[in-house]
Amino acid sequence: AAPRPAHGCGSGALLGRFGVLLQALLALCAFSTLMLKRFKEPKAERRPWRIWFYDTSKQAIGALFIHFANVFLSDLTEEDPCSLYLINFILDATLGMLLIWLGVKVVSWIVQHKKYTYLAFGEYGDPPQAAAWIGQCILYLLIMVFEKTVISLVLLIPGWTKLQQILLGYIPSPQLELVLVMFVVPFIVNAIMFWVVDSLIMRKYKQKDTLDINGSTETPRARRTEESQVLLSPDMDFDQSESDQDVSGLQGTSQKMKQPSYQVVI
Repeated sequence: AAPRPAHGCGSGALLGRFGVLLQALLALCAFSTLMLKRFKEPKAERRPWRIWFYDTSKQAIGALFIHFANVFLSDLTEEDPCSLYLINFILDATLGMLLIWLGVKVVSWIVQHKKYTYLAFGEYGDPPQAAAWIGQCILYLLIMVFEKTVISLVLLIPGWTKLQQILLGYIPSPQLELVLVMFVVPFIVNAIMFWVVDSLIMRKYKQKDTLDINGSTETPRARRTEESQVLLSPDMDFDQSESDQDVSGLQGTSQKMKQPSYQVVI
């Protein structure tokens, strides 16, 4: 077979100086979409910065794991590492997204069934507890490990070499190939993935008030309404009794009134 043209990405290109610069720029631009998402939330439902950090940091840990796993897998063979990385990334964004969704649903069901309140994605207690965040990070990382393992097994299916040649074989410049693989395509796909996954693993802030640490699901508004009714009911009875006495005194009615407490029964 003819050797690969020199325009392809060479071994170690993903971790070279230019590649690392592109990865840092990608991380900055991709996570800016999560900040934009926070500001797009209605003010009544907008998460505090601490809750937002707890939610998005789980994605950051998972994305870093997937990224470095893809870089490692791309340098295992003598094939073009850029095309291998792109194939891994495309599979992560399609089949991997489905696996992440399935993993979040299964883990959430187990947590709800076992009543592990602090392990429910997006719930950190009041005030927020770092221990709950750490536990949720571990659960999310396990989901990402499961996703990457399945994707790696899919890559063992023969026939991916032809797809590698189709994807990037027509690009003559290794720098352009690296920009497309490490910045342009990942930025577009990551922006969509981060937005969707953040909606999966967050709990809307307006729903947090309905959860109590002791397991009560009564809303604060309902509690305030009930308390106000209890506080107002004696005054209403008192006012009503006074008004009845005034009306009876003015009209001279002979209706039998409630006996006062100071009467002595012989």
